[in-house]
Amino acid sequence: MYPGGHGLLWDLANDQDSIAIIEAMVAANKPVASVCHAPAVLLKAKAPNGEPLVKGKKVAGFTNSEEDAVQLTDVVPLLVEDELIRLGGQYSKVDDWQSYAITDGKLITGQNPASSEAVAKAILELFS
Repeated sequence: MYPGGHGLLWDLANDQDSIAIIEAMVAANKPVASVCHAPAVLLKAKAPNGEPLVKGKKVAGFTNSEEDAVQLTDVVPLLVEDELIRLGGQYSKVDDWQSYAITDGKLITGQNPASSEAVAKAILELFS
């Protein structure tokens, strides 16, 4: 589980150890979850077939309009929504600041801080 926060856009999104852990978890059919800005950690991870991990997967993450609302669009190195879509993710969202989590297989992503509880519940559902 990767919690959100702007900071990971500069470090964990590019961290080779983190990317390797995500790829190992996916290859072992283990859950991988992230919320808010944290879906950025998935951007450089590859599926076992070598394709981007998010390609063809239902995903959510911090929206462009939420980034604009906090006035950081021109500060952050990437926009989570744009990048998930660019890599072929089936990105979806709800209204800004509302809770939203989506599960695709063992990949769980949430839109924003309000989605943390929904992501946690989705993780627990995978174990029940």
